[in-house]
Amino acid sequence: MGLAAALAIGFAVAVQARINGELGARLNDGIAAALISFGVGLVLLCAGLSVSPRMRAGLRQVRAALARTQLRPWHLSGGLFGAFLVACQGITVSTIGVAEFTVAVVGGQILSSLLVDRAGIGPAGAEPLTVTRVVGAALGLGAVVLTSAGQLALDSGDLVLALLPALAGMGLAWQQAVNGRVATAGGPAVASWVNFSAGTIMLVCVFAIAGAVRGWPRQLPTQAWLYVGGVLGLVFIAIAAVVVRWIGVLLLGLASVAGQLIGAVVLDIVTPVGHHLTWVPVAGVVVVLGGVVVAALPAAVRRRA
Repeated sequence: MGLAAALAIGFAVAVQARINGELGARLNDGIAAALISFGVGLVLLCAGLSVSPRMRAGLRQVRAALARTQLRPWHLSGGLFGAFLVACQGITVSTIGVAEFTVAVVGGQILSSLLVDRAGIGPAGAEPLTVTRVVGAALGLGAVVLTSAGQLALDSGDLVLALLPALAGMGLAWQQAVNGRVATAGGPAVASWVNFSAGTIMLVCVFAIAGAVRGWPRQLPTQAWLYVGGVLGLVFIAIAAVVVRWIGVLLLGLASVAGQLIGAVVLDIVTPVGHHLTWVPVAGVVVVLGGVVVAALPAAVRRRA
């Protein structure tokens, strides 16, 4: 169930990326698109908080957990790393390209997932660095590199710029781990509210600085579907905060990467954008699913025992 949910999360991420990418193109401002996405999610969560006694009780439980030091203030930082990731999209993708950005993010995420699981930062507890987990992580990274084959062409300057999405990928594993901790204390809806609140505050600051330097978007598009990205983000962040307790950060990351590749293949079939589907992304899906199976073997054997 956990792996299936993580695959669904990755699929939703692929759809959200297509929607937010189109919104960013219409606005000619990726940071503005990210702020709108986070802002829509936060507005919906605030509406839910105002009418849901259960959410308000969960928020009180988070405050109590902070007072008891069961949670630390840095457990509330997940949204900052999510905002950093979407800000990196606007800063680097136009220079290094989508393929290089994806490889850098996934590389940072998989490496950080191994370390975060080993340190026991997530709610699933500490996981040892076993051969199968390392091999599974390597297969996941190899799948993304395979999918991007023929598009990777970084020069020395771009390699420096690619460090930003690699750092963002490392932050993504941290985000999933700490959001899981908050969800354990107050529930997934409260974890999502904390995540979107922190991320929106950061993006408002970044957008204000960027707007003062290069100007503001002049007109918002009127198509309603362009604003659904925040709703998808709300759903998959809440689900991830629960699933990370079941399968850990590494398996969540690997399975969500598989879901993203599957989503990319499906979207290329249903709504192709600028190129024809080839065998390469399909092979990437097969490889990363193999990585998920290999990395999941030790946990499956332990549960059966």
